[in-house]
Amino acid sequence: MEDNGHQLGAFLRARRARVAPESIGIAGGRRRRVRGLRREELAQLAGISVDYYVRLEQGRATAPSAEVLGALARALGLDATEREHLATLAGARARGTAPPGGPGDGVGAPLQRMLDGMAGLPAVVMDHRMTVVAWNALGSELFGRVAERDVRWRNHGRYTFLDPAARDFFPDWDERSREMVAVLRHAAGRHPDDAELTALIAELSAGSSAFRRLWETGDVLVCGRGTKRFHHPAVGGFPLDYETLHLPLTDGGPTAQMYVYSAPEGSEGAGALRALAARTAGAPVPATG
Repeated sequence: MEDNGHQLGAFLRARRARVAPESIGIAGGRRRRVRGLRREELAQLAGISVDYYVRLEQGRATAPSAEVLGALARALGLDATEREHLATLAGARARGTAPPGGPGDGVGAPLQRMLDGMAGLPAVVMDHRMTVVAWNALGSELFGRVAERDVRWRNHGRYTFLDPAARDFFPDWDERSREMVAVLRHAAGRHPDDAELTALIAELSAGSSAFRRLWETGDVLVCGRGTKRFHHPAVGGFPLDYETLHLPLTDGGPTAQMYVYSAPEGSEGAGALRALAARTAGAPVPATG
């Protein structure tokens, strides 16, 4: 994984390429050789010297001020998540530390009781590396009986990009894959010293051209709420709404995400959940491995 100075440069370049010159009153034309803004145009918009901006992109400038970061964020039209990521890469926020040990460490009994108490709703917990570290019975069933998988394949990024079955499981795979890369890039900025995360990103980059292409966009994301479509081999296709709850796996540790899925009564998704629940009846699912 790149160090944060080079990640900052890559992020700025990617965001600069997305700003249409016409949107800020600069004529496009055929003679422009770069996508988006030139370095000097962005520097002028942000009110900083071209030389200083070039050093930022090259990873040679350290600790830019909050004023500089704010000016760049405004010039680039960054949203709240992108602003937070910019600040993290620039060293303006305290970075998270990776927890020791492997998947499942730090998942306590109270959290598992909470999951098991939502028996009618699929729920899974993923760490910052997008590894499923806890689940309830219906959550395990929804995600292909994750409780029975080898720990390595409980990582959602690895499944999304390296398991061909993922393209069938997620009918909207293009959207899910973009989301996955953006979440992992956000985590990489917050945990630059996490060797397991670095190794995962290297593995996905080596094994998937789609991952490499999406990684180069520099997109970042913190999951919230929305709707996802699934195609389960046993019950067919259906949509589910989801909410994301952010919580620490351990005191002072990095934030994990609990994904809880639901569907309106009488909907296609509700019928699918009943069918999945019937498959789990009488077959207790171990909580973690």
